[in-house]
Amino acid sequence: MHRSEPSRRQFLRQAAATAGLAIAGPAALAVEPRPKPFPGIYKLSVAGYSYRKHLTAKKDGMTLDGYLELAAKLKLDAVEPTSYYFRDTSEKYLKHIRDKAKDLGLAISGTAVGNNFALPPGPARDKQLAHVKTWVDHAAVLGAPVIRIFGTGRLGKGQTADEAYKLVLAAIEECCTYAGKHGVALALENHGGALTTTGKELLRFVGDVKSAAFGINLDTGNFRSPDPYADMALVAPHALNVQVKVALRVNGKSQPADYARIIRILRDAGYDNYVVLEYEAKEDPLTAIPRHIEALRKAIAEACKG
Repeated sequence: MHRSEPSRRQFLRQAAATAGLAIAGPAALAVEPRPKPFPGIYKLSVAGYSYRKHLTAKKDGMTLDGYLELAAKLKLDAVEPTSYYFRDTSEKYLKHIRDKAKDLGLAISGTAVGNNFALPPGPARDKQLAHVKTWVDHAAVLGAPVIRIFGTGRLGKGQTADEAYKLVLAAIEECCTYAGKHGVALALENHGGALTTTGKELLRFVGDVKSAAFGINLDTGNFRSPDPYADMALVAPHALNVQVKVALRVNGKSQPADYARIIRILRDAGYDNYVVLEYEAKEDPLTAIPRHIEALRKAIAEACKG
């Protein structure tokens, strides 16, 4: 029998406390408190991925230091530095990012990796497992309590969904065992065209993964179903991290995200961690992100009144 969801959320609180972050409530409680109707003012974070255009620019590009400084100017509570944009992963540099964030009054809410766990046994699969474990080590140095992971983007040639599922499940189990020993949680995102596109598919992993160091990374813009808000409500009780997109797809058509509705879904689920803006729209993030952060703040404030 897998561990209960409260144990998973407690694990994340303990990981955050170890990192000195204080996500929500006492980290040392022996028994998980009952979810509150509304856990309080959500803290806001921004994903490094939101600034990918600037972080990857060859000329006059943004550094991770600059990203942290922008987040501080926006008066955010935290940052989620995506693994893709670390030009240096030495312990010295990781500690520099950790300490600079702290000096700016920012927590590190988590980080994110790209991986494919549906590969068959062999060197390529071993490389994927090693990559995630390496970032567990990096996250521990950064003080990041949770890492966003993927299952797989697509099935391999001739591979069935059931075959891929078993491979992904085994990889998650192995990496969660490693992550748990380092006080880091792994959060599976609803991402890509196979295995994790609906809430029901994500819940299958929640039921099968036997680790308290596992949960869901709820990406509000990635569901591909007739009613993505219903999918959000289905998996929100199991979310360890939430990334909010500015748009989502309803019946195959893109439409602006209803931030107020999303926050109400999180509130009703008892979610009590960071709300991370992950910006992917066409407008330059330097001009768009401040506006969306304010919209999220307004939605959170309105939810507090309800």
